[in-house]
Amino acid sequence: MTAKSAAAAARATVYGYPRQGQGRELKKAIEGYWKGRVDADALRATATELRRTNWRQLAEAGIHEVPTGDFSYYDHVLDTSVMVGAIPERHRAAVEADALDGYFAMARGTQDAAPLEMTKWFDTNYHYLVPELGPDTVFTADSTQQVAALGQALALGLTARPVLVGPVTYLLLAKPAPGVAADFDPLTLLDRLLPVYAQVLTDLRTAGAEWVQLDEPALVQDRTPAELNAAARAYRDLGGRTDRPKLLVASYFDRLGDALPVLAKAPVEGLALDFTEAAADNLDALAAVGGLPGKRLVAGVVNGRNIWVNDLEKTLATLGTLLGLADRVDVAASCSLLHVPLDATAERDIEPQILRWLAFARQKTAEIVTLAKGLGGGTDTIAAELAANRADLASRAGSALTHDPAVRARTAAVTATDGRRSQPYPERAAAQRAHLRLPLLPTTTIGSFPQTTELRTARADLRAGRIDSAGYEERIRAEIGEVISFQEKTGLDVLVHGEAERNDMVQYFAEQLTGYLATQHGWVQSYGTRYVRPPILAGDISRPEAMTVRWTTYAQSLTAKPVKGMLTGPVTMLAWSFVRDDQPLADTARQVALALRDEVNDLEAAGTSVIQVDEPALRETLPLRACDHPEYLAWATEAFRLTTAGVRPDTQIHTHMCYAEFGDIVQAIDDLDADVISLEAARSHMQVARELAGHGYPREAGPGVYDIHSPRVPGADEAAALLRRGLEAIPAERLWVNPDCGLKTRAWPETRTSLENLVTAARTVRTELSAS
Repeated sequence: MTAKSAAAAARATVYGYPRQGQGRELKKAIEGYWKGRVDADALRATATELRRTNWRQLAEAGIHEVPTGDFSYYDHVLDTSVMVGAIPERHRAAVEADALDGYFAMARGTQDAAPLEMTKWFDTNYHYLVPELGPDTVFTADSTQQVAALGQALALGLTARPVLVGPVTYLLLAKPAPGVAADFDPLTLLDRLLPVYAQVLTDLRTAGAEWVQLDEPALVQDRTPAELNAAARAYRDLGGRTDRPKLLVASYFDRLGDALPVLAKAPVEGLALDFTEAAADNLDALAAVGGLPGKRLVAGVVNGRNIWVNDLEKTLATLGTLLGLADRVDVAASCSLLHVPLDATAERDIEPQILRWLAFARQKTAEIVTLAKGLGGGTDTIAAELAANRADLASRAGSALTHDPAVRARTAAVTATDGRRSQPYPERAAAQRAHLRLPLLPTTTIGSFPQTTELRTARADLRAGRIDSAGYEERIRAEIGEVISFQEKTGLDVLVHGEAERNDMVQYFAEQLTGYLATQHGWVQSYGTRYVRPPILAGDISRPEAMTVRWTTYAQSLTAKPVKGMLTGPVTMLAWSFVRDDQPLADTARQVALALRDEVNDLEAAGTSVIQVDEPALRETLPLRACDHPEYLAWATEAFRLTTAGVRPDTQIHTHMCYAEFGDIVQAIDDLDADVISLEAARSHMQVARELAGHGYPREAGPGVYDIHSPRVPGADEAAALLRRGLEAIPAERLWVNPDCGLKTRAWPETRTSLENLVTAARTVRTELSAS
């Protein structure tokens, strides 16, 4: 096909769409089902209607081929485990008794069976359920869900493409099941898995699929020759079968690198590449392999992970260079639109001109359609859209919101000494022990306590004017008092105020900093039914006034025990926001760090002796390619130190991280120079404690003994057993006892019992240590 005919054939598509609905109907239905207020048929009806709504919106916008299989009740990787029959033995009976309840048991656990481990989906804030595999795993095909979704879309008269997690990525994301040797490599199961995928593909073809997309984002990471050979074997096998649909192998989040020639040679009909995160690299690599003659190229040219409007003219130029490199060039977002909110037009509190800078999922589909039209019909066919786009880009570039000379002058004046504590850790540790006088194995929580219906109602009433600020603040005071009283009675050693006044650990601060925009309806799925509203980092950042001192000081006035000041760190403020794309991330991080530094210093001046600066996103934001790690870790750790280095030696700095793989950033954790770090460890069976020990981490650490992402209540014996495993790696004088993460999403009954058990476990192990 000539470049001209390839352009004329251009079509618009997407890989996935937000699942929750305009009013988060899916969240409400699922949580209603868990509480017994919604039955299974009603939940399924809600899901069916949401899928139909999504497909209709896409088709009406001009998307030529809609995705199926991207919708999920909880997580698409968990759906894949169900599809291939990889059900953990401890959940098999529950799944066989009731497929839906068994599915949620794998995700959330039961009182008798722990859930699957949860961690971040590559470098995003989406969490997936980690498959558990072993040498005895037997795969069986169950394409019921995938076939049903395809059938629903086809019944609406739509052209539909099922989207599945690819077999290589699925195995690379998996871990050895409990009881399996830690060095077991799930990729050795590939030959056992491929026939199951082949059967699913056959089932989808029989159901009417012309194309099926197999997502292989793991191939944009550094891969060994053996892993690349496995990918080649997988697609040689699947592509060589005759009873299958056409195959589109998709990659995203970074450059495909050495995997590109492997996939280009594979007997598949199409590839999808990301031309936003690594446009030049993927373009050069594609040209180097001679393009994709006879194949379909789906070009991910609209950023699926950020919310700024696309530069249409620049993107059309990129698309133009792709013509002639493939038999057919289609236009798409760079990845699933799961990672952005649904619709920017729902935002009523953002100035109309600024709103034109933003593109959520519905706006991005319009951009994709416009680009496909321009690629196929020429720029004259989209002249009005191009003119409006130029005006929007110029408006943003010239706005006073994006440039504050005072902020930039302060940032430019930062020196290396601003990011160093005044004394080395051993001297600080001695000063902190003398000042705080904590027992062996001190107990604490991560920060938040349950956000009750009453608290959310009070916040909504304040926004709606049903109560005034005085009434709202009285409710917050009462909640803080209850939280402090409970912690004292339970016997916790370092207390928190519970964060009753906070809507979200990033949004709360963003709403008080200049340069940020907050949304009212910009919900994005983090995991399961947990949705967040990432704020928008639109301009230069500063802190007009103290943000947390008032409530922290009030909490401290209620107790003689130390109360932690709680802040969100600069890297997480970036990672869980939609960041600027008009300056380097390092520059933005330094601005945020300086604003937070002012808050840390004000907390200390108000008498706060323990200050926690959370950085759960430090690992999440790590670039996918190792060659990009040093630059990122240098500015990320500098930003944390810049935030925390201005305090006295006897002020104890904590940080917290959760639900990620930490083994490859232990040196960076060390470089933060925090006095205490708490980390998720319950689901991973204290893996991180062993990783810290292997590195020789010299500071104090609290690997979690209570998994807060499950409603199950761990007994005191269970928590004590985990604590003893932690002691195998970390000396008692440096070990803290805490949950995995904040308790915001938990209910009070399970929180009370779990924390009481945590304190009992700490006391039990203290007694054992004193007797030994």
